[in-house]
Amino acid sequence: MGKQLIDRTLASSISDTFRILPVVTLTGPRQSGKTTLCRELFPDLPYVSLEDADMLAEVQADPKAFFNRHPKGVIIDEAHHFPNVFSYIQVIVDEDRFQGTDQHHYIVTGSSNLAMMERITQSMAGRTAVYSLLPLSTAEIMSRQPEASTSKMLLYGGFPAVWMANNETLRHQLLSNYYTTYIERDLRALINVKDLQAFQIFIRLCASRVGQEFNASAVSNEVGVSVPTIKHWLSILAASYVVYLLHPYYTNIGKRLTKTPKLYFYDTGIAAFLLGITTEQQMDVHPLRGSLFENMVINDMLKLELNRGNNMQQLFFYRDKSQREVDVLRILPPNLVEAYEIKSAQTWNSEFFANLNYLRPLLKDRMLKTMVVYDGSQENAGADNGIINFRHLRW
Repeated sequence: MGKQLIDRTLASSISDTFRILPVVTLTGPRQSGKTTLCRELFPDLPYVSLEDADMLAEVQADPKAFFNRHPKGVIIDEAHHFPNVFSYIQVIVDEDRFQGTDQHHYIVTGSSNLAMMERITQSMAGRTAVYSLLPLSTAEIMSRQPEASTSKMLLYGGFPAVWMANNETLRHQLLSNYYTTYIERDLRALINVKDLQAFQIFIRLCASRVGQEFNASAVSNEVGVSVPTIKHWLSILAASYVVYLLHPYYTNIGKRLTKTPKLYFYDTGIAAFLLGITTEQQMDVHPLRGSLFENMVINDMLKLELNRGNNMQQLFFYRDKSQREVDVLRILPPNLVEAYEIKSAQTWNSEFFANLNYLRPLLKDRMLKTMVVYDGSQENAGADNGIINFRHLRW
């Protein structure tokens, strides 16, 4: 990659897959680096963006002519604007298979998971691998700025453009533009929001609930719209890679467990922007700093899974009716468990193990590992009650 670009962990998986399958589908938030990654990995493939209104109209008017102009394949960016593109690709790659040739290769990207996945399920099963490129992970950020403080990581989030700028004024401008352009304008149009003020209140309430169980009824009362409206808005934010829900883990361990998922943002920079946090000094003392830290670490865990081609369904949290909670359970076949507690503190405290010690005898021999992920320097990577700095988190 070019010297000015940030190397992405997902690159090797995409390159390896492209040698086996004719199509790679890459989803993820807007501005997460999908276009840059694809064009850097495959410079010989032509590139088109369906974000361009003229190009979109041209492809929609005569899709067959468009594909005939690209006899070896093409990178199609923001394909969710024309989901039917997958049907045409299906016909082409099936003909290649019938002829026993490998003539066409396609990279298809999109930032609306809902529209993309519906078409992929219908048309592309067995023909494409689907990857998600999220904003930069801690490891990717450190490859660029190894000395970045924790509060700076929380404040900046993971959008590559923010780290490439590395400037406080530009950071605020970029995140503000992302919010007004991609969230407030595009998503409002998508869900046909009539009351802008209500939507603004809703998304800021989401930011204030980072790491908390999401109660649609409570949010409905505060925003002044119906519960079905809140759930619909949330589903669109999730499908557009703004927020996601971490679901509780259900298992027969003899305890009454919560059934309500917890809310997180795909990017802590956007969450911090919505919370009005503008400097590292404010982040240092903000009452939600611990929640944002938890959000960042869980994002890193999610990226560890996605960068291997896995999905987030392996990650859960535990909470029972007595409010005993463990932040993340990673489920591995055959129903084995790794348990992680996340603490923003820099000073080690043996009490960090309390909930892990509570959970271990409930899961017995299904428990593979218990680990505290925190911001301190003392580390011990043992399988039982290990401790690790979040910058070194791997699996």
